[in-house]
Amino acid sequence: MFESMSGGHQEHPGGADRYHLTLTADGRPAMHGWWASEAVARSKAARWIGDWGKPGTRVALVDTLTGATLTDWPGAP
Repeated sequence: MFESMSGGHQEHPGGADRYHLTLTADGRPAMHGWWASEAVARSKAARWIGDWGKPGTRVALVDTLTGATLTDWPGAP
């Protein structure tokens, strides 16, 4: 279910939603979602950071078409 965490290219099972957002807590997958719109996905990422961002959590937004990481919070230590 959380194959994207392995670093490989992943697509949503439905194929249409290109932006994948994941939340990990203490290194374990906690939540994820897929969106077709980059603007919506970025908005969700900001919301997740505001709602769930605390020590031990990470929020990552990846463009599954290009493999580019668009958001990585809190970033590298």
